[in-house]
Amino acid sequence: QVQLVESGGGLVQAGGSLRLSCAASGRTFSNVGMGWFRQAPGKEREFVTGISWSGGSTYYADSVKGRFTISRDNAKNTVYLQMNSLKPEDTAVYYCAASITPGVAGTVGAYDYWGQGTQVTVSS
Repeated sequence: QVQLVESGGGLVQAGGSLRLSCAASGRTFSNVGMGWFRQAPGKEREFVTGISWSGGSTYYADSVKGRFTISRDNAKNTVYLQMNSLKPEDTAVYYCAASITPGVAGTVGAYDYWGQGTQVTVSS
């Protein structure tokens, strides 16, 4: 079992930045792949970015490439999402997820554990 708790969401103006954090507990954190997803009202949950167990591999959705950065600190059991140049279309609930597959996965079904989500709202 892996328990995930997100933090760092909030309201920000377009062009601003936020950093989300996801604290993990339970199963050995360094053995799991991690990802961030988001879900806007009326839309399906979509992949944002993922990172391998070592942090050596990352993958980003085209919509956030160059603006968002995922990282992890295995000593702190935490994964981060740095979001820069935010746009109103980035508004969503952001979810942290863990996959027992140590690599990078880009689909909802590849992840085994989910956090409760944190709201990010970007005003125009």
